[in-house]
This record gives sequence, structure tokens and C-alpha cells, in this order.
Amino acid sequence: MVTHNIAHNGRMYTQYQQDIVGAHGDNPYAPFASKLDWEVARWAKLRGSGSTAFTDLLTIQGLAEKLSLSYRNTHELNKKVDSLPAGRPCFERDEIVVAGEAFEVYFRDILECIRALLGDPEFAPLLLLVPEKHYVDTEQKVRIYFDLNTGKWWWATQEALEKEQPGATVIPVIISSDKTQLTMVGNKSAYPPSRRGQILLAYLPTTRLLHIPNKASRRRTLANLFHACMTRVLEPLASVGVSGMPFAAGDGTVRRGHPILAVYVGDYPEQVLVTGCKTVPREGIGSSPDSSRPLRDLGKILDALAAIDQGSLTFTRACAEAGIKPLHHPFWEDLPYTNIHMAITPDILHQLYQGVLKHLIAWLQTAYGADEIDARCHRLPPNHSLRHFSKGISTLSQVTGKEHQDIARIILGLIIGMQLPGGVSSAPLLDFLYLAQTLQLLDGALLAFHANKSIFVDLGIREHFKLPKLHALEHYRRSIELFGTTDNYDTQYSERLHIDFTKDAYRATNHKDEFAQMTLWLERKEKIQRHENPLERQYQRIQMARHPTVKAVPFSVAMSAYGATYIRDALARFIVSANNPTLSPAQVELACGSIYLNFRTIPVYHKIKFVLQDFEDLGVVHSETHDAIHARPARKNKYHSEIPARFDTVLVRANDPPDHTAIQGYHIGQVRLVFTIPEKAKASLFPRLNAHDLPQHLAYIEWFAPSTPAANPDHGLYKLSRSVRRGSRLCSVIPITQIERSCHLFPDFGAVAPREWTSSNVLERCNSFYLNTFSDRYMYSLIQ
Repeated sequence: MVTHNIAHNGRMYTQYQQDIVGAHGDNPYAPFASKLDWEVARWAKLRGSGSTAFTDLLTIQGLAEKLSLSYRNTHELNKKVDSLPAGRPCFERDEIVVAGEAFEVYFRDILECIRALLGDPEFAPLLLLVPEKHYVDTEQKVRIYFDLNTGKWWWATQEALEKEQPGATVIPVIISSDKTQLTMVGNKSAYPPSRRGQILLAYLPTTRLLHIPNKASRRRTLANLFHACMTRVLEPLASVGVSGMPFAAGDGTVRRGHPILAVYVGDYPEQVLVTGCKTVPREGIGSSPDSSRPLRDLGKILDALAAIDQGSLTFTRACAEAGIKPLHHPFWEDLPYTNIHMAITPDILHQLYQGVLKHLIAWLQTAYGADEIDARCHRLPPNHSLRHFSKGISTLSQVTGKEHQDIARIILGLIIGMQLPGGVSSAPLLDFLYLAQTLQLLDGALLAFHANKSIFVDLGIREHFKLPKLHALEHYRRSIELFGTTDNYDTQYSERLHIDFTKDAYRATNHKDEFAQMTLWLERKEKIQRHENPLERQYQRIQMARHPTVKAVPFSVAMSAYGATYIRDALARFIVSANNPTLSPAQVELACGSIYLNFRTIPVYHKIKFVLQDFEDLGVVHSETHDAIHARPARKNKYHSEIPARFDTVLVRANDPPDHTAIQGYHIGQVRLVFTIPEKAKASLFPRLNAHDLPQHLAYIEWFAPSTPAANPDHGLYKLSRSVRRGSRLCSVIPITQIERSCHLFPDFGAVAPREWTSSNVLERCNSFYLNTFSDRYMYSLIQ
């Protein structure tokens, strides 16, 4: 898949270059003069300072000449960027009049946005255009849901559309909106609904309407303003959703597509604003899970909205009976094949991380004691995927969704060993956070929580569980069945894009007539991103520094400072096995005596970087580092303060078939040393290997083994201890290519965490551990 994508990207970039005015074959960076010219421009537009500061930089005498830049100021650079082909439509400006006041709205043609996404050659290998049904059994009774086209909504919509328009292609439209504050001082804000796979559709205006004295009237007017703007932006969908429109996919195939609003992503205030519904009543919720509750009757709601021509009083009463607010023509009223109540999907960020998990953390702190939980936080070993809360979590204030997500990755390890009456575990809710594809397990996790939640009432921590966000968990199964797994409509993605598309854009303006400047800034940024050569974004799973951290480490230092106590013996076994892979372990031990290491020092590296393979197996990877492993001794910083040693734990791919010490096909080990064999010694040590088969980067690993072959039935984690033989830790030297990724271990603290343990010595002092499967979704998918 990756090889195919690289070849496809090469053809895509060649076609793109042909569209650039003045481009020629020997300069792939045109219209920029050179690679350096292009990289400075890319830095200025994506990471650099403001326009004035960049111009001031280039006015330094001789700077532009020495760098051979084809522009001398920001204005000249902008002219070059503006000459690049636009992959996305430009913004338009319109005025919306509500309550006698005109408001600006900046938006893009939604049909052209859809054509741009579907026609992007980069997405051609991933484009899904037909509904599919997948099953786990040969009898086809149990369905699997993952991508949006595996859900029931796409299949049902395709069948309904086929009856009216045979040969139609359903184009599901996912809209996301959120009121984003542009500045921390003042009252300016904007509604942005996305990155390469998403497009910013519009900046919607907001206002306080302080000239309207009545609060209820003001709220209704604000809601009508939102819907009037959205109606203008989504207006083309009303007709084209039925009649269809021609579009060319990235592979050049032309189809007739019908764009239909499928999903609306937003937090709870946005959901209430979009649907016009009133807030959820607390009575009758939170007692037990019930995913069979019916949705609101859309027909009854549309009938109520149609009463707008019968007078204000009749209209208001009809809306009240239908359970909605009196909205004047909500934007979804005339959209075909759209049920807005079905389109509202779960909000993981605010319902789970900022909602249920927030409550759970507070309950656990009350039950177990904040001091002990904080002490355990301080003593957890570090890991690249995890945030280290060195001062604990009880003192955190204004906790963000990202911080709650970080706490969710460690909370189970903090309470293992401390039993509540009845032995209740928080694992069910954590399972719910991670389970997005197995509906039976999802239901089981929610049922397990409800079956055990009474312990918090017994302890006096809660009086009831009438929490709307807890009630919202009941709707997750229905949404997954309709639209696939929750990562298809996760609010966390759009929340991140608010920074890119709104806050960063606002900072680049002079804060006067800001929306016109923001849209132009975004258009230029998109052109720069599109101009990047896809061939430069090739996939490398392991990334090592070009030069070693320490060029020559004596074996004695490797043993004392790095803890690689048996480095000579382990390396000898590796050399014998590499030359004679068919030898048994006993034969390898006998042959080790003949190995002579004709060198005294080795080059050592203190860090391995990984790009984790997409666990959904889409074949698409990002260039940023997703994981890292550290193996370095103690040292002093520039202030002569002691920085403790750090030797991370890892997952290592087991041989096929794996032995009894493997967990789901992986061994767990601690990396003590990352090194290479000196080049001059390789030829004599590996006489049977070809030059391209000679070992490169190696790792000295100390092993762990599971205490039992199965995970603990209460919390679902595997218990581990160090592999020891005759009082010595078992170790090996392996190629780093066998390492899958880093992993995190929870220390087995017992009832009270020993206060002499620290995050830097706990891996040495603790005797047993639990494998943390909640460190990230990729880890969860590997082990659970």
C-alpha cells in the first residue's frame, strides 16, 4: 500500500507541476528558484513570524543575496504564492440581515469544496464511494462497523436514492462547527467548521445583540442568525442532493454524486443550537443503560415548523408541543434525506473526557485519597506517549480535554492494589473510551460500570447519577451502527483545527477587518501545503540520528553506566545466531566461546524515533514522530544538576510461533543500550553475510515475562516481572527493527506506594508491574 501511494503521488505531483506557470522539468520547486528558496518561503508561511517581521529580516543587508532568494519582502513572496494553483475554492463574502441588522459571513461554495476533496489525487487510493456490509461470521449475522460506508445510514440512503435516481453516488457531508474565541481580550469570535482531509467552509458571525433588551428574544435572534447563515452556506445541497452533480474523482473517473448532510459534529451547546431542542431533562436518566430510546419524530417537528405562516402564537405552541424552540426555517429544514436528530453524533471530547471521566477522577480521588493518588503519579516511569504528572493530578485547575485524556491513560495504574469495598474497578469506563469497533464489548463495558456504580453511593461520594453526559453514552452504539466508528466524527479533530484555521489566522491579521485577512491567509497557507512534493514525504518506520550520541563507549562504561552488564556475552550470542540461524540455544552457547571481539569501544545512540504504522492499515502515515525510546545514563545539565538515567521499556516482536513469555505476539523488555558494531569489525565477525545483510543498529534488552498467561479478570492488564535465571537478569542483543514501539509499565505499588521509589528508579526497585494497554489507541489495538 505504501509503495503504491508513493508511485501515485509521483504521478500526482507531475500533473501538478504542469499546471504551474513557468515550471520546467529541471526545477521541481518552481516558481521558486531553488530548494532553499522554497524552504524559506514554506517556513515564512507555515512557521515564521508575521509579515512585517519577515520583511524586516530580508532587509538585512546581503541576506537575500547570500541565500539567493527570488523575493525581497513579504509582498513579493505573496505574489509568488498567489500564482500557485489553488486546490480549494476561494472565499466569498455575503451579508445576512436578521432583525434589521446586517452581518458579514465569509464562506466557500460547498459544492466546489466537495469537488476539491473528491478530486484531490492524494485521496484517490482512499476514496470510499459505495456502501459496504462487513460481517465477522460466515452466516452474516454479526456486522462490523468501521468506515462511514460500513454503517447503516449510507446503505439506507443509497437504497432510497436509487429508487429516485438510479446510478447515484452518495456523498456524505460531515459538518462541524464551534464558537471559537479569537482573542482572550475583547469580544471577537467566529464560527469555523478542518486540515488536508477537511476544508474550512465558513466563518460565521457572532454578536451579543445588546440592543435587544429581552434575553429570551435575544437568544432566539442569535439562533435565527446562526441558522440563516448556515442556510446560505448549505443552500446548494437542497437541490443538488436530489438532482446530483457531476464530479471527477482523483483517478479521473467522472460520476454523478449526491451530496447529503450525514453528520453534524459539535459540542453540547452546538447540538442544542443546531437541532433547536431544549436541554436534556435530568429525570429518568443515568439509572441504567438503554440504547433503544427512540429519536425525536422528525415528521412532527417539520409539521410544527410549517406552522410559521399561521401566526406567531400558533407557531410557538406547535414548536413547544414538538419539543423544539421556535426557529424560523432551520438550515436543515429543506435538506433531502437528512434527519438532523440522527445526524447528531457522540462528542467524545466533551461527553467522555470532559464529562464522565472528569466525574470519575473526582470520585476516585475522594474514595482513595488525593495524596496517595498524587504520590503514585509522581512515581510512574516516564514514557514518550504519556504526560508525567510530577506534582500529581489533584492540584490541576481548569483541566483541558487533552489533560483528561492524558489522565485516562494512567488512572487505572494509579488505583491498582487499592481496593474499594466490593473490589470495584474503573476499567469498564476506560474500556468504553477505547472500544469503538466491538459493540458487544462496548455494551459490556457500559453495563459493567452501571452494575458497580452503586459503590460510590455507598461511600457517600454520590447521591445519584442523573448526569446528561453519562446518559449520552447510551447513544454511542446507535451512532456507530449508523456512521461507523467514532473516529469518523470525533470532536477532537475539529477542536484542533480551530487553532489552525481561526486562532492562528487571527494572529496573522492587524485585527482590523480581520475576516478578509484571515481568509486570504488561509488560502495562501493551503497553496503552500499543496506545493510540497509528495515524494519528499516517504515513510520510514524507524528514524535514527545520522551520528551517534557518543562515538566511542568502552565496554566497561556500557556495563557500569548503562547497566548492560552482560553486553559481551549477549553480543557474542547475537553474532553466532546471525551467522548460524539454525543452531539451537545450547549450540549457540557452546559456539560463543570462539567469538573474539576485536574492538574495545562501540558507538552509542541515546534515542530511537518511531513513526507508528497506522493501526487501521490505511497505508497513510504522517511525517511527525509518534513514538520515541530513550536509553541514556545519568548526566548533569548546564546548571550541574543531576539528570537521572532513563531506560525505556518496549514491545519486541516475538518469533513465530511465539513462546509462553509472549503477550499477543510481543515480548516486553527494557532497552539498556542502543549501539552499532564498528564497521571495520563487521567483515570478520559476519563472514557469511552479504554486505546489505550486515547488522546496523542493535539494542541490548533485559526481558520481562508475564506472571500468568492471561490478563487479570478484574482490570484486564497483564502482570509482569523480570526474567531471571540463577539471580541474573536475562538479556539479549537484537536488531532495533524487531522493536515494535515503546510501552509503559505500571508499578505494582501495593496498598501504599513506597516513598523511596521515584519515577527514575521505580523500574529497578519494583519487583512486579502491569502492562499499560491504555497508553494510546495503537497500544490498545495491539494488546487488547
